[in-house]
Amino acid sequence: MNGAELKATLKSGGRVFGTMISVSRNPRWIPVLDGVGLDFVVIDTEHGPRSRGELADFLTMFNTTGVVPIVRIPTPDSHYVTMIVDAGAQGVLAPYCETVDQVKEVVGAAKWRPLKGEAVRRLVDTGEHISEDTRAYLEERNRNNIVIIGIESVAAVKNLENILNVDGIDGIFVGPNDMSISLGIPDQYHRPEYQETVKRVIDTSEAHGIPVLVHHQTPDLSTYWIEQGARFVLHGTDRRALAEGFRADFTRLRDFAEGLE
Repeated sequence: MNGAELKATLKSGGRVFGTMISVSRNPRWIPVLDGVGLDFVVIDTEHGPRSRGELADFLTMFNTTGVVPIVRIPTPDSHYVTMIVDAGAQGVLAPYCETVDQVKEVVGAAKWRPLKGEAVRRLVDTGEHISEDTRAYLEERNRNNIVIIGIESVAAVKNLENILNVDGIDGIFVGPNDMSISLGIPDQYHRPEYQETVKRVIDTSEAHGIPVLVHHQTPDLSTYWIEQGARFVLHGTDRRALAEGFRADFTRLRDFAEGLE
């Protein structure tokens, strides 16, 4: 699967499944991830300490697989968007967007790179292209690029309808930790206030034909949000999978060994 195919799957009403890469940095991990049922990964550079060189090597290896690499950038800024796309990312997740201008900056950089300045601002605002040749060239050059916008605060939810009217958004991301903090109930994911807010994000986004990612760490929470309509399924992290896998295996081995005593 590539970015264009992933977008086509979602546009047709399908689901895709992926995880967050938070600690893995060595490209030798990537062939392992290629065979576990992932359609995409989100490589975290908002909270993860990665150099540009490390990220470029990681992305180069991912692009030899059928797993679509998307990068969560540190902040919704066009410089970060073009930097990660130039390095080989097929998508960008822009965190904590609250305004239409932030979203337009991300969309313009991801969908119309390398167009810059007044020309890209006019294109995003009005749809006006420099020429048909330039439009066709830029669409082909950026056809795999996926744009995911982070809606992670009460202010963002209040402005969601306006944000969704920006053309070029392929997905909406809800960060549960940030959202629950903004609601005044940190990490209390079973509270009605949290559930009702995220459900509102899903329903509003789907009404615009845009799927939602709700990033949770447990199968129970992830399946709950699939039931609520999340189709861009982002579950867990590499850190959690490694820890839980070892914990489960060694708990079983210790219990077995103790039974022999």
